[in-house]
Amino acid sequence: MVFVFETIPAMPSKKPVPCSRRARFGRNVAAMRIEAGITQEQAAERSGLSSRYWQSIEAGEYFPPVATLARIKAMLDCSWEALFEGCD
Repeated sequence: MVFVFETIPAMPSKKPVPCSRRARFGRNVAAMRIEAGITQEQAAERSGLSSRYWQSIEAGEYFPPVATLARIKAMLDCSWEALFEGCD
């Protein structure tokens, strides 16, 4: 019997260079999560992400791919405009 495992990308070992747009996006996500009355751990679990990755998004360290953005949007039950407010 042969098992095939899908490769899951690991988080980069180095943090990326700070970016004001990532930071603003992270603050938007954090504010909406807090407004919804849920913890980072609950938000991560509900959106299928690790707690550490969720924390990194809120801290502005990483910007998630489109598929993950859609999961975050659905979990927060918000508009795209609300997610990206001030990220011009």
